[in-house]
Amino acid sequence: MNAQGRLCRIPGPDNQSFRVGDGQPLCVIAGPCVIEDRELMFSVARTLRDACAASGLGYVFKASFDKANRTSADSSRGPGISAGLDLLAEIRESEGVPVTTDIHEAWQAEKVAEVVDIIQIPAFLCRQTDLLVAAGEAAGRRGRSVNVKKGQFISPAEMKGPVGKLVAAGCGDIMVTERGTFFGYHRLVNDFIGIGDMLEARYHADVRPPVCFDATHSAQLPGLGATSGGRRERVPLLARAAAAAGVDALFLECHPEPERARSDASTMLALSDAAPLLRQVAAIAALVRKT
Repeated sequence: MNAQGRLCRIPGPDNQSFRVGDGQPLCVIAGPCVIEDRELMFSVARTLRDACAASGLGYVFKASFDKANRTSADSSRGPGISAGLDLLAEIRESEGVPVTTDIHEAWQAEKVAEVVDIIQIPAFLCRQTDLLVAAGEAAGRRGRSVNVKKGQFISPAEMKGPVGKLVAAGCGDIMVTERGTFFGYHRLVNDFIGIGDMLEARYHADVRPPVCFDATHSAQLPGLGATSGGRRERVPLLARAAAAAGVDALFLECHPEPERARSDASTMLALSDAAPLLRQVAAIAALVRKT
């Protein structure tokens, strides 16, 4: 466990682990919201991997095998855990990139930990003790990491609870993610003072988690109609602001045709816009780290 700076180890394929946090290059967690067609998944993974490498950024591929918290029961949820994990494992090995996906139920933790490098805890579930304990135990046994998203309904200081549950379960490699805070109905706001507090927080005596900023979900307008709305055009602005604030990682959902994405289409960053944005945030993050 790390008792000094903010650090989290990402295992990676072929034992090519790297660290996220103090003194490390900015890490990018990016991919489609939900697993879609096989060819599309591989194309997105390669494009983002190469764009991050060109800008000197770490990269983790993200896609969900099941979107269990959809607004409508009719919305697409993904291929399910078996087919989804098979595809993530193939991408991990053939493209040489770490992968992450989210879990919604405790029984999924061990199965997911067999494949992914980072187990992701959704924001709505960040206080679910059984889920956190299962994720922490599975991550500890398998040498994986856990990324827990801060709920839209809790303060930065309250992330001490989820982090403490993960550490108690045996997980020492933890990341926390900011993704906006509810501001009345149908609106999220981004509290950069709060992000500063998260960057300076000591949530546990033995672990100081790096801080990730989710630029795409932060641009959501939740609860508008059958699907969540959003302000896709503000995603680059939020990503640049977070890099300037000194976050350790950025979370971006990307798709070749955002309007046709099966989940979160309203906030999805166009894949063609990813490389220019990554060059910008890399330059900003490098400047911040120098100072």
